[in-house]
Amino acid sequence: ALRSAVLVALPFALAAGAPPRSDPPTREPVTIRAGTLLDGHGGVRRDVVLTIEGSRITHIAPWRAGTAVTWDLSGTTVLPGLIDTHVHIDGHFAADGRANTRGETPEQRLLAAMENARVTLRAGFTTVQSLGAAIDLELRQAIMEGRAEGPRILTSVAQFSDTSRTPEQIREWVRATAARGADVIKIFASQSIRDGGGQTLTDAQITAACDEARRAGLRSWVHAHAASAVRAAANAGCTAVTHGTQVTATELALMAQRGTFFEPNVGLVIQN
Repeated sequence: ALRSAVLVALPFALAAGAPPRSDPPTREPVTIRAGTLLDGHGGVRRDVVLTIEGSRITHIAPWRAGTAVTWDLSGTTVLPGLIDTHVHIDGHFAADGRANTRGETPEQRLLAAMENARVTLRAGFTTVQSLGAAIDLELRQAIMEGRAEGPRILTSVAQFSDTSRTPEQIREWVRATAARGADVIKIFASQSIRDGGGQTLTDAQITAACDEARRAGLRSWVHAHAASAVRAAANAGCTAVTHGTQVTATELALMAQRGTFFEPNVGLVIQN
């Protein structure tokens, strides 16, 4: 049924709860007639009108003949905005075609990030989680103010990997990162897979980071390959583990039991 349809992605948050900090200011309500609507709950609805207030869909009703709408998308399929939970929105290739961008000016890097944000939104992604660089803050602000086109950006702002810090120093770092505007706290609990993936932060350091993030009302995101680092993250109540290339069924069961999300981030990343 979707073969010939044009897919239009909307930021599909029904009116409930507080909006993300990157929501745009409230505007006049917008109405959209959708020929086919993927409702975000596994259902499909035909010929409906969506009412959008600010960045939230507040009402969905059958379209009635003669009803005026802001946008007539009766020949298209409208779907919820896609979400990518792991991007590096400023990552790009330099003029020589390599991913080494050392020597670029901050302005060049920001322009590249803006272009990434634009094409990401045009591809249907209305929210991304960037893990993460300080430039995300400037890009997020530009999008909020309408100076750039892009999705909502949730960012870690920075990433923690200093094995010499005490648990209390790590807590201080988490608080400072939250104060800078972070939406999520990212830590490196293991080496890169290129270096073997062994655990780097101690269990106590991992616990300090994730516990302090929770106290700040933020999620925690743990880079971990080693099974021991994944176990520590799950036992510490960390929100999510990424990579986990060395886990066994034991660690997967522990994550499920503790409610820790698993984002393998394999495929293109690992093969390269």
